[in-house]
Amino acid sequence: MKKFKRILVANRGEIAIRIFRACSELDIRSVAIYSEEDKNSLFRTKADESYQIGKNKKPVDAYLGIDEIISLAKSKGVDAIHPGYGLLSENVEFARKCEESGIVFIGPDYIMMDKLGDKIKSKKVAHSVGVPTIPGIEEAVKSEDDAKKFANFCGYPVILKASAGGGGRGMRIVWREEDLIREFNSAQSEAKKAFGIDDIFIEKYLERPKHIEVQVLGDNYGNIVHLYERDCSIQRRHQKVVEFTPAISITKEQREEICNDALKIARSVNYRVLEQLNFLLIKKAIIIS
Repeated sequence: MKKFKRILVANRGEIAIRIFRACSELDIRSVAIYSEEDKNSLFRTKADESYQIGKNKKPVDAYLGIDEIISLAKSKGVDAIHPGYGLLSENVEFARKCEESGIVFIGPDYIMMDKLGDKIKSKKVAHSVGVPTIPGIEEAVKSEDDAKKFANFCGYPVILKASAGGGGRGMRIVWREEDLIREFNSAQSEAKKAFGIDDIFIEKYLERPKHIEVQVLGDNYGNIVHLYERDCSIQRRHQKVVEFTPAISITKEQREEICNDALKIARSVNYRVLEQLNFLLIKKAIIIS
């Protein structure tokens, strides 16, 4: 097993700082990237090396430049890229190009990510192993008419979601038919800016639900375990503010059921992280709605 010597962090802010700290503790050299707007930000000073990217691009677009980031990593002798969370962390194309370039993507490989990182495809995987999901369209909404048909069929309220990424980006709750088209276009635009993909799907909106996540971990040898659940229901603008465990709002039986469902999904795609990741703590959350 080869130990990483140099890791590039394709993220910014507190997310990047935490990874730099882990690299320092593991005696791994860290490499930061930053946009023009972030040149004076604290995170870039916490890495061993830092390089500006995305010249003449908007702040977020700079961190979505797949080819530029990989080219920089190769020129600086980087062994692996840690995407943090958000931005390119769930981008299948980024993970694939890292592998093709001989750079380790710290996370699931692109085949597994393609099945679980995309919300539409992950719903299909869940159905294939008998895990129930919220009623919704299992394909990207191609037109305004498609969105209207589903909303009228299942009844309002509905929620629009970006198929790629997370962090509350590209999500809109629609309470009335007259607001649907405006929110649909707004969600598409935000998804495109945040993740580079504007695929949107639609599902029934559940009012005042409990958002319970299960974390799973898999290795190269077929061992997959869950790390129990956490309650992420305290949110602002669809982004989690506080997470706690155990989730006191569910019963013992419900806890066992959702944890087992998470393992079913993970096993169905042979979920694992790369063997080299024994050097870093990697977490992958599967959201069971």
